Amino acid sequence: MEEVKIVKIEDKNYPESLKKISDLPGQAGAPKVLYYRGVLPQKNESCFGVVGTRRPSDYGQQATVQIAGELADAGLTIISGMAPGIDTFSHKICVEKGKRTVAILGTGLDEKSIYPQQNLELSRRILENGGCLISEFKPGTPGYPNNFRQRNRIISALSLGVLVVEAKEKSGSLITAGFAKLQNKKLFAVPGSIYTLNASGPNKLIKEGATLVESAQDILDVLEIEPQTAQHVEPFAANAENLPEIAILTALKEGSLYIDTIIEKTKLSAPATASTLALMEISGKIRHLGGNVYSLN
Repeated sequence: MEEVKIVKIEDKNYPESLKKISDLPGQAGAPKVLYYRGVLPQKNESCFGVVGTRRPSDYGQQATVQIAGELADAGLTIISGMAPGIDTFSHKICVEKGKRTVAILGTGLDEKSIYPQQNLELSRRILENGGCLISEFKPGTPGYPNNFRQRNRIISALSLGVLVVEAKEKSGSLITAGFAKLQNKKLFAVPGSIYTLNASGPNKLIKEGATLVESAQDILDVLEIEPQTAQHVEPFAANAENLPEIAILTALKEGSLYIDTIIEKTKLSAPATASTLALMEISGKIRHLGGNVYSLN
């Protein structure tokens, strides 16, 4: 993994959008120093935040994979916090497509401090795909609870807008949404069942004026961004995307399988399996039979 670099607020390559964070109540000002690995967001780069619960439903996972993947295909850089759940699926689909993504951490960027540790390999793949890891906390800093709240203002500040997929009414994702409002960013939410706690946050945001999102196009329309008409994926990126699919298709030739059995047979990680399955279902290659059982279509 490449070394941790430092950029100060007075440096030319310090992200311009972060300088606009003001010392409003409940919001710390712009970080005076950023630690980073990889390539920092550029001045004219279109970045978009995707956040949500650490315990997503199958619906939340599928919505994240589809929407974040389509936004990445349209040329946006997905920004999230690399936490378990929605954040992980947001970054994961980007690296599987060979797209750039940026993770804002609430810990130091040394490998021993990165949280969660099960995303250590994901953090490496983010960098391999030209992405970036950013933190305002020096190497060696553990994940103190307030660090994650504080880093949320950076996710929203770097983004043109923020999408909340699934979240309880009191959650870190709603804190990010609050920062987005303070920073006059566009706010988006995926609606959910009124009987599901994880839908209470997004549904509340929609009531308050957030744009209801059913597809990436809803976001692109509000941001007035035209999707890229041609995509170029490097050969290694295409292989990175196809290998998990090939492994799953091979396993499913034996018949329908429960997700744990798929993980066991393919040796893929649980997040990689779930996100790949969701993408394959969207593309019509497999069917979800319910109860986390999948079959070839």
